[in-house]
Amino acid sequence: MRDLRIVFMGTPEFAVSTLDAIISNRFNVVGVITAPDKPAGRGRKLSESAVKTYALSKGLTILQPTNLKNENFIAQLNALKANLQVVVAFRMLPKVVWQMPEYGTFNLHASLLPNYRGAAPINWAIINGETKTGVSTFFIDEKIDTGEMILQQEVEISKTETAGELHDILMITGSHLVVSSLNLIKDDKASTTPQDDSSDVKTAYKLDKDNCYINWNNTVQDIYNQVRGLNPYPAAWCRLQNGDEELNIKVYQAEPLECNHNYAIGTLINTKDEVKVAAQNGLVLLTEIKLPGKRNMDIKSLLNGFNFQPEAKML
Repeated sequence: MRDLRIVFMGTPEFAVSTLDAIISNRFNVVGVITAPDKPAGRGRKLSESAVKTYALSKGLTILQPTNLKNENFIAQLNALKANLQVVVAFRMLPKVVWQMPEYGTFNLHASLLPNYRGAAPINWAIINGETKTGVSTFFIDEKIDTGEMILQQEVEISKTETAGELHDILMITGSHLVVSSLNLIKDDKASTTPQDDSSDVKTAYKLDKDNCYINWNNTVQDIYNQVRGLNPYPAAWCRLQNGDEELNIKVYQAEPLECNHNYAIGTLINTKDEVKVAAQNGLVLLTEIKLPGKRNMDIKSLLNGFNFQPEAKML
């Protein structure tokens, strides 16, 4: 049995669950690497990462490098004498870092690799209408999310699940998978499997303004998947032409209504308590949106104080 000395690397809430599981299972965490504090909010006060907050509560040694190749950081990391590194929702590591420990560096990724390598695997699984996804642990190599896999755990995606809901499920499932992986490594029983690099592997591209924009020429199911795949963050968005005013609005919840219609794509069909948008093969019922400078609102509440002009449409 190996005596593991673990350095944990992570930043957001997703990573906290795994770090907590590692600590709760009495593994020896000799250091935590997380992002530097950043100004946040109107006062621009320095805000610490979720992982740092947790690590401080447990009295763990914390390093917050701005440059992972910096000689001082490398020396500090080396001084921790870790023989294994665990990475969850962190940055791409330079070779000098991931090669350092004797037993390697492994990563938790929120997909069934090799599918959905990249920055936003949870979002794209839903946007693409997948019915299952999962979590994978793998040893890091020179490329992004391509290393040999240790374990995988499959998770079903319901027809109504949002990215936020799936995030929370995978966060817990992933923490258990990391503990299982650690136990295999501790007992020197971890056998790895190379990833299959076939041509039809799907990618989890970084989310940006363009791929979050709703194209009303798409099917109602594709639009619905996009909306829930981007809820709660960063949210699907579109442009509303309302009389002489053009507004950028975010769509948080909607329902697909497949039907035949003769409306032009993007036409708004609204009543006193409903707003529908014409799409390729039906109508999209908007149920929660956000206007510029306003909070998220359900449509009935919105219609109490906002008037859609007669020729209003989505662009």
